[in-house]
Amino acid sequence: MHLSSASLPSTLHSAQQVRALDAQLIAAGTPGFELMQRAAHAAWRALRRRWPEAGEITVLAGRGNNAGDGYLIAALAQRAGWRVRVLAVGDPAALQGAAAQACAEADAAGVDILPWDESLPLAGVLVDALLGTGLAGAVREPYAQAIGAINQAGLPVLAVDIPSGLLADTGACLGVAVRADLTMTFIALKLGLLTGQGPALCGELQFDDLQADAQLLAQAPSVAQRLDERCLPRLAPRSPVAHKGQFGHLLVVGGDLGMGGAALLCADSALRSGAGMVTLATRAEHVAAALVRRPEIMCTAVASANQLLALAERADVCVLGPGLGQGAWSRSLLSSVAGLGAPQVWDADALNLLAAGQVPAPRQGVLTPHPAEAARLLGQDTASVQADRPAAARALAQRYGLVVVLKGAGSLIAAPDGRLALCDRGHPAMAGAGLGDVLAGLIGALLAQGMAAFDATCLAVWLHARAGEVLARQGRGLAAGDLPCAIRQLLEELCPCLK
Repeated sequence: MHLSSASLPSTLHSAQQVRALDAQLIAAGTPGFELMQRAAHAAWRALRRRWPEAGEITVLAGRGNNAGDGYLIAALAQRAGWRVRVLAVGDPAALQGAAAQACAEADAAGVDILPWDESLPLAGVLVDALLGTGLAGAVREPYAQAIGAINQAGLPVLAVDIPSGLLADTGACLGVAVRADLTMTFIALKLGLLTGQGPALCGELQFDDLQADAQLLAQAPSVAQRLDERCLPRLAPRSPVAHKGQFGHLLVVGGDLGMGGAALLCADSALRSGAGMVTLATRAEHVAAALVRRPEIMCTAVASANQLLALAERADVCVLGPGLGQGAWSRSLLSSVAGLGAPQVWDADALNLLAAGQVPAPRQGVLTPHPAEAARLLGQDTASVQADRPAAARALAQRYGLVVVLKGAGSLIAAPDGRLALCDRGHPAMAGAGLGDVLAGLIGALLAQGMAAFDATCLAVWLHARAGEVLARQGRGLAAGDLPCAIRQLLEELCPCLK
């Protein structure tokens, strides 16, 4: 998904909150039909910018306000001299209010309004004005068939407000959904556009507030914060007389036999992200390789829980899980430090051992599950987690009393107090081994430097995703070990070490 992130709002809303905003705007004196006209003009401008030479559009219209937007887009295209048709999947005679007025305007402009006959043209742009944000259950016929035809047509697609079939609150696909090339959304940004299936279905996402009153928008309730460079938490600058002891001693625990690279990636990420000192506790077999690769890391072989406890008691932050494994060695190490008071970041096999009930949860810190790990922690299947990612992230934060980052497209950061943040950055080139280990080390380093858990996690997730975007310009083959230096540069640009 390509996002015009600079022009997107930093607050995210539910469908109900956006409908309430729409009602408030109407009550404040902006007629519903005027809002619909503004939406149509915004969508028509976006369509012409993206496909200026198309010369032809086909609007597939349902029977609600989303259809009204589509009818007005058709009228604008007709008056511009384009070839235009509306295929009415919902009966135009059933339209009410502003939507009926929009249909009448399209008819008056000379637009051909035809019943949907299960066929589509072979050229031009398709405009999806079938189903809006009010959809809650599975898509029914004939809408499911129309959506299937849109997806199989091989033509460019503009979705009006939201791709039909996408659930605005969660990003779940309600059986079948339109795969758009461009989505033009209005008034306020819906959470589901940016997580779950939203990024795959929206294509390029553009936004227009329809000239809504800025104060009204600012005061409107929201469900989450979109992480944006303009409002990210910041790491404080350093004093000119700073020393390493002021920036935390971070302990990384992991690297069972055959998995030493994961723990080393984590430790390397923490070092490059500014932790004052980094110790890696791992299998004896990995120590020599780790010291050759990164001599700045204090690498120690641990064979028992007592050995690890002695190290952990001197650490300010612990990161546990990268390459840890789930055997007896792993369980004993994790159990020995779980109850310590220092903040902890649990990743990978630490989460699997927690889900299996073999270790207690840490007292404070951060959990970093991907969807399958989140499902195990919640006793669900992965599909259930992905069907409502915001609910899953919140449930985990409440269950464990810890900050949780639910990884994946549209990563979500949830706090036990109810705060929720979303990161819409990242790139498919980041789908590779080891990148989660880098993120865990980065979160740990920011905690070690004094940031609160929620702020550290928000900043870390954004830096990690943005670094992936920068490196992905070179294409596939992004290695996790490429990220720490890119993260270091981005962190300095965002939070300079000196004032």
